[in-house]
Amino acid sequence: MPVTTERRAAPRYSLILAAEIHVEASNTKAAARSSDISSTGCYLDTLNPLPTGTSLILRLTQSGEHFITHARVVYAIPGMGMGVAFVHVPAPQQAVLERWLAAAAVA
Repeated sequence: MPVTTERRAAPRYSLILAAEIHVEASNTKAAARSSDISSTGCYLDTLNPLPTGTSLILRLTQSGEHFITHARVVYAIPGMGMGVAFVHVPAPQQAVLERWLAAAAVA
């Protein structure tokens, strides 16, 4: 049985959050939901994933609190979803994300 090596830069946690995607280049918006998240990115469940390389603004919501950041699509699985990498996370947003991840780690 082959052994696989974890390639992710940060641990991921199962965290289902409402997601709003805004593609600035086309001024389009879409809804999705996260199924897992880390300090460097997340996976978004959506039937219509965006092409790899697409830049977007991502807004995740949990209990009325928001995490907003620029992101880039790293990979897409048609009809299922896409993995996105956070591109620039402002310090106040980083604090929100770290709090969510800490809570998910003990859940």
